[in-house]
Amino acid sequence: MIRFRAMGATGFVAAALLSLAPPALAHHSFAVFFSADKDVVSVKGTVQAYRFTNPHGTIDMVVTTPTGAQENWRVETNSPSILVRRGWTKDSIMAGEVITVQGWVARDGSKYMRLRGAFRADGAPIGSPGPIDGGKP
Repeated sequence: MIRFRAMGATGFVAAALLSLAPPALAHHSFAVFFSADKDVVSVKGTVQAYRFTNPHGTIDMVVTTPTGAQENWRVETNSPSILVRRGWTKDSIMAGEVITVQGWVARDGSKYMRLRGAFRADGAPIGSPGPIDGGKP
């Protein structure tokens, strides 16, 4: 009976510890998806959607290439709590607005980037720069 209780307690502790693993695995490292070792790129386009959501906001844009082709880009932002500290709100960007975003492109070559900075059509920054932001588009 004592052996069974000890095993039961061990099993309970193991199950409790395993239940903590999914949240820990849910978040990802910047370096897994984005190429910080490459130059920051700028992309100018028309906003299709802006989501001010956790864990990261997103900006969906249609970008016209120099050849006239249209590409769909998705830009990942920081979390809303960090964006708020940098002067952003859920209404900082509106669908139909033309903006320029700067950031690090996805390692897989897709039209996906991590936001470094965003600028309105007149060059005014959206929000305030973060610790490494600040360049003009």
